[in-house]
Amino acid sequence: MTGADAGREASATADTADATVGDAPADGAAGGAFADAAAGGAPAEGVLVVGYGNALRGDDGLGSHIAARLVEDPRFAGATVVAAHQLTPELAIDVSAASLVILVDASSGDRAGAIVTSRVDPASAGGSASSHHLDPAGLVTLARDLYGAAPAVFVVSVGAASFDLGDRLSPAVERALPDAVEVIAGIVGGHRDA
Repeated sequence: MTGADAGREASATADTADATVGDAPADGAAGGAFADAAAGGAPAEGVLVVGYGNALRGDDGLGSHIAARLVEDPRFAGATVVAAHQLTPELAIDVSAASLVILVDASSGDRAGAIVTSRVDPASAGGSASSHHLDPAGLVTLARDLYGAAPAVFVVSVGAASFDLGDRLSPAVERALPDAVEVIAGIVGGHRDA
């Protein structure tokens, strides 16, 4: 996948043949932690996953790499998966419509390859906002204030080794990708079981 492909924001549907990012395939072949979805429902229905970051700044492109993996993973059938350059106000309507939101980003404050999960509390989310981008709490606050809904929101971050120019992930972050997908699957599975 080129940096331009990985960085483009898309929310194409599953029936778009060449969609890199969009609704995960609903082929019924789901397995893993949340394979036992309710009859007639996709395993990850109502879930929004936003992988964000600059795909041309090394490990900051983690979000688009994760999004591409999730779209191909049948455990995420029914989920809406988006790759975005940054969290923008336009995402608030999608957040408000979801039952669970998972935001995936690279972190400069953690050991390279370390996966950290945190929950954004919608009740106390204040966050920072601008007219161009938001932090996770700001996005939740905007969804709550504009659309009256603030679902459960988790941030999954992976410690970055480099934000240098380039469209390749560092070896440590590349090795962390499968584990990060499993962490996200665990969050979705826990949400389905709740």
